[in-house]
Amino acid sequence: MDFTHFNNDGRAKMVNVSHKEKTKRVAKATATVSLNEETYSLIKSGGIKKGDVLTVSQVAGIMAAKNTSTLIPMCHNINIIGADIHFNLDDENFKITIESEVDCIGETGVEMEALTAVTISALTIYDMCKAVQKNIIVSDIKLIYKNGGKSGEYKI
Repeated sequence: MDFTHFNNDGRAKMVNVSHKEKTKRVAKATATVSLNEETYSLIKSGGIKKGDVLTVSQVAGIMAAKNTSTLIPMCHNINIIGADIHFNLDDENFKITIESEVDCIGETGVEMEALTAVTISALTIYDMCKAVQKNIIVSDIKLIYKNGGKSGEYKI
């Protein structure tokens, strides 16, 4: 596989995607936030002093998807047509699994936007809860699905 992100001088560049066909593209990613019982219960009951953790985290994740190209140098500025965040609460293990879905119609995919969305969503949970618990673990950030473009569908 050739590396396409280098110019003739061997320096980083943003790849020109104007030759690619515009297609509907979708990407989904997940991340896990592991908490202790006290912190988990405070999130569920609305007892975190900084506010409604899941609502703020959801908005942060959507904002992150929209701003990915300003955070990751070689990412294209993509016209996102949809972004959503869902939470799966695991009451037995005190874990929150975050799933993002990002959609666009364009020349390049939205994998980085989906990954950035779950990452920032998880970090927002961390930030809002760090006064209660110092050893929060953010883990398992991964792409779980993508579709669209020349490479087609990918899922785990």
